[in-house]
Amino acid sequence: MKKFSILSFMLFLQTFVFAQQAQLTVHVTGARGFAINDARVTINGTRQIYTDSIGQFVLSGIVGATYSLRISKQGYLNENRQIKLESKNQSLTISLATLSHQLDEVLVKENRNLIRKGEEVLNVAVVNSDFIQRNLGGSLMKTLERLPGIKTIGIGSGQSKPLIRGLGFNRVVAVDKGIKHEGQQWGADHGLELDQFAAGEVEILKGATSFMYGSDAIAGVINVKPSRPPLKHTIAGNVDLIGKTNNNLYGTSVNLLGRNDKFFFDTRFTYQDYDDYRVPTDRVYVYDFEVPITNNYLRNTAGKETGIHWSAGVIGEKSNTVFYFSNVHSKSGFFANAHGLEPRKVAAEFHDRSNSDIQLPSQEVNHLKLINRTAYQFEQHKIELELGFQRNFRQEFNQYVNHGYMPANYPSNLQIPKDLEREFDKKVLSANLRNKFILNAHQFTIGTNLEFQDNLINGWTFLVPSFKQYTAGIFIYDQLKLNETLILQGAIRYDYGKMKLAKYTDWFESNDSQKLVRAENLTRNFNSLVWSLGVNYNPSKLFFKANIGKSFRIPIAKELGANGVNYHYFSYEKGDPGLSPEKSYQLDATLGWKERSWSLNISPFYNYFPNYIYLNPTANYDYFYGAGNQVFEYAQSKVIRYGGELEFNYKLTSFLNAEILGEYLYAMQISGVKKGFTLPFSPPPSLLLNLTYSPKDTKLFKDSYFSADYRITGKQHHIVPPEKKTEGYQVINLQIGTSLHFYNQPLRVSLQAQNLTNKKYMNHTSFYRLIALPEAGRDIVLSLKIPFKLVKHNHN
Repeated sequence: MKKFSILSFMLFLQTFVFAQQAQLTVHVTGARGFAINDARVTINGTRQIYTDSIGQFVLSGIVGATYSLRISKQGYLNENRQIKLESKNQSLTISLATLSHQLDEVLVKENRNLIRKGEEVLNVAVVNSDFIQRNLGGSLMKTLERLPGIKTIGIGSGQSKPLIRGLGFNRVVAVDKGIKHEGQQWGADHGLELDQFAAGEVEILKGATSFMYGSDAIAGVINVKPSRPPLKHTIAGNVDLIGKTNNNLYGTSVNLLGRNDKFFFDTRFTYQDYDDYRVPTDRVYVYDFEVPITNNYLRNTAGKETGIHWSAGVIGEKSNTVFYFSNVHSKSGFFANAHGLEPRKVAAEFHDRSNSDIQLPSQEVNHLKLINRTAYQFEQHKIELELGFQRNFRQEFNQYVNHGYMPANYPSNLQIPKDLEREFDKKVLSANLRNKFILNAHQFTIGTNLEFQDNLINGWTFLVPSFKQYTAGIFIYDQLKLNETLILQGAIRYDYGKMKLAKYTDWFESNDSQKLVRAENLTRNFNSLVWSLGVNYNPSKLFFKANIGKSFRIPIAKELGANGVNYHYFSYEKGDPGLSPEKSYQLDATLGWKERSWSLNISPFYNYFPNYIYLNPTANYDYFYGAGNQVFEYAQSKVIRYGGELEFNYKLTSFLNAEILGEYLYAMQISGVKKGFTLPFSPPPSLLLNLTYSPKDTKLFKDSYFSADYRITGKQHHIVPPEKKTEGYQVINLQIGTSLHFYNQPLRVSLQAQNLTNKKYMNHTSFYRLIALPEAGRDIVLSLKIPFKLVKHNHN
């Protein structure tokens, strides 16, 4: 009986205690209602937690108890609340006020950008999906080109790769949903397989960022973030429609998403089809051989693109996990006269009979990704884990053309398709683990990054051997917030990498009846210690930040083991297996001032490479294996680079705004055989002048704008052979847009006129500049975004 009484009492006590437990779900938002993630929440002056990716945290306690909350986030005023738990389950929304000096009317539409700049010591810019729709280019990288310091290496109308302050290829890291995007970045004709319609927000970091992202982040990072999870109890989506006149492009992107209490899904399908694009010229020159262009159409540059995206996840009180799947596929032609060794033998009539077909030479690329992102929060720690698998499969097709000792006729017994010139198959496994925690005024991040690559090749020509690559890094990052206006930052990182190149032997015999070994087995180990120090000082009107750091880059397989013809450059390229890891030291600063009607930012930088890796053109020509092409060899030299960006914004009236965006870069090799020359693809100085009229909203038209860009680009006569000098030019672009509201249903309309005057000009960072091919002619771009809701969010 006694035993029963004690047991009954314990059960009663347990029931009573649990009955008194309560949970308060708090949503932290900005003044415009968007969620604020990673805000610091201090409970009763001791315990500290962070808001999650949707701006939410959960306070657990006893019914009737009162808790003191302090919510802080860089760029916002601190919020202090006394919260009494009055029921078992409560919800509350707390809105943080933006710091007064960032509430100026002229800057309100760029508020997210300003707040992010206030959090970072690095040079950072943030754009959202509205910016992307307003400035739609042929690719995501082309769309971002409007930002100062960002350029692209373009090939055709749908392929481009980014340059940050004149550095590109494997010196720029692209991050997609937390995982480093790994494609065939080493080729100028290899664009990034990223669907710009699927980007929720894009963050661009300029400068030394290896301390966080490891090898390759010498120039900076382009971080493509997913859309935020939908609101609870909502099924919605949107339909994007796009059309372009220059290459008769038409496309659509359809999005459907939904969420109940904790589970959500997000799907998207994108399709684009385009013809050969038009240029304001009727002839180009390849090897000084004149190539006529029929009706201004660049033959065989048509293409098709598809993107399939799916994500689903669970958002809990202390943890969340999301799975992402995407498959981006493209098929496009190469300008026939600029690919291969015989521009005279191109059948122009055959290629010109249709502007929409895709003939040889062509390329087909498929990039598949599967990513999981999981976050778990306990006490003052936030653990983040990202796991990823991706496969980049790229094929280049062409008619068989023999060179060197290759047989005149394609062997019937060769187990390679006759039109498969090259094939690259890359499989990548990635893992990132981070622990964010607070210790007094310090906000620490400790993390590690692991990656394994398996790269296979195929095809009847050779340039880069198969290889395997292993990389691992560990880092610690500290942000010390001294007060509301001053942040100090320090970071240190150690990386280890291994590269294993596979032996490659020609499938045909040379003149001594032997098959030439193009690449030997090679194993190289690399390691590096990098660091970063920075300061962010942000009082009421003045804005100053500076960062100094060291970055590094592991030599890629092409730089170590290339030994063949690069058809895209009409060159015979040779790697150097003894190259050392590339190092970079960079000083980066931003000085700004904000007034009610204007703002000014100046961002200078200085960059020093003690061993920059570059492709050096020699005086030799390979007549045995390269059909007489000039020999290029990878080498290293000391390089200095300096320059900067300018951003000036002035509010002329309540409806009229002016903007000036400028950029300048100087680069020089100060050692080696090309001492005194610049670096390839060094963009000339440029200035963009913008005038935007934003009329007052009406019942039917909201968020309307009429905008004109006038870009002035200087000449670039500071070159490195075999580059050619380019002259300066001016281009006018127009943008018009509005939101039409019918029965509370918005329809976003955007209209652009790119290269309004059909200007003929050479872009110094264009892939086709080598054959004197100008940029695309006038292009009218119409895009529509039609959002819809099938089940509306219940605010109660």
